[in-house]
Amino acid sequence: MTVPTGRRERKKAATRQKIADTAMRLFLEHGYDAVGIREVAAEADVAVTTLFSHFASKEALVFEQDEDFEQRLTRAVTGRAPHEPLMPALRREIQALVRHCTADSAAPTWHMIDASPALRKYDESMRLRHAETLAAAIAADPELSPTATASRSIARFVIDAYALAREAADPAAAVDEIFRMIEAAWEVACPSRPA
Repeated sequence: MTVPTGRRERKKAATRQKIADTAMRLFLEHGYDAVGIREVAAEADVAVTTLFSHFASKEALVFEQDEDFEQRLTRAVTGRAPHEPLMPALRREIQALVRHCTADSAAPTWHMIDASPALRKYDESMRLRHAETLAAAIAADPELSPTATASRSIARFVIDAYALAREAADPAAAVDEIFRMIEAAWEVACPSRPA
């Protein structure tokens, strides 16, 4: 997440983080379904309207790094070195995200998500949105010039790689295996472009 520079932005970011941390603690202690928005707001010592000014829904509290995740994927495309092939940049970012999400400290959160139909549904919709954002970044890159269908397909493959690797017994090996397939698909979609 980008570090806010102004006092007001820093205070807003600190409030947002306090709400997210409080919510996650309560969800993990009592169960996601057992904790209401009002309880989170009260425990974080903020008004419910303040909570909703930072998070659009209860589910969003669990996925508080959603925006950062999406920005990191976009930067993997837009921030890569000139003439650097796309696939190594995306692979590095997915590997880093998978390492973060498969750390021992993340396990209780993923167990909670897997146990909740509402959170699984939110996760799925979030992944679709991330795929569309990633597809737009790929399509907008003048060095790449893939079709809209190719951009969207590759983006979905990349997002699915993250989800599949996160659930694998050996996440790093899964990322490597999946990216070999993604690179082959990219070669078919854009034969004149390096993977």
